[in-house]
Amino acid sequence: MISDHSLIAWLTGFEAKRKRQLAIAPKGAISDFLSVSLPAHNTSIKQLSILSVDFETTGLHAVNDKLLSIGFVEINHQQIQLKTSYHQIINTKKDLHADNVIIHQITDQQKAQGKPLEEVVEVLLKALAGKIMLVHFARIEKQFLQRACLELYGFAPSFPMIDTLMIAKRQLDKRDLAYDPSALRLSALRHKYSLPEHHGHDALNDAIATAELFMAQVNHMPNSNKVQLRELLL
Repeated sequence: MISDHSLIAWLTGFEAKRKRQLAIAPKGAISDFLSVSLPAHNTSIKQLSILSVDFETTGLHAVNDKLLSIGFVEINHQQIQLKTSYHQIINTKKDLHADNVIIHQITDQQKAQGKPLEEVVEVLLKALAGKIMLVHFARIEKQFLQRACLELYGFAPSFPMIDTLMIAKRQLDKRDLAYDPSALRLSALRHKYSLPEHHGHDALNDAIATAELFMAQVNHMPNSNKVQLRELLL
């Protein structure tokens, strides 16, 4: 018998939302993405299929700025599948500014040789189908991906996400002590778990770095084998 709590979660959760969105989604990449069922909310994290994703962008504001590159890698049963690694620069029409180029190291020439936004987003949607999206600082990935979908398809689905920054923030908030927000940076959290330095501000490198951080976070949780998806979703 399904408990009242479980029934409410099922009716209002991301799987129910996926079905409602599928019914009104335009044909093509979006409907293909939404056609694949999502894992149950009580799925063990260590049995989950996850896609660790990172974006480089021309700026921080999804309305005015654009996606510049996408990187991702799959995690299956708490193992990073490097053979699934993907990285692609996007040929956006947005001009690059010198201060951003210093950070992401993508030049105008590299951008001009990139692939169209629609092609790259379609690859991402295919890889995401049936998986949970893992990010560090979800606001960027959520806003830019939904904006790109609106631009390409006139429709922006929901993307269930796990955010390594929010996992760390919840742990710090439980201590009820003041902390420096810089402690939530990807590099700082990796250092906390004795993970090696990585070359940041490269979409694929950051996606892999986020995947490694997530695995370390889960492994350090009490009763890590019993942690369920619903406990970590945004």
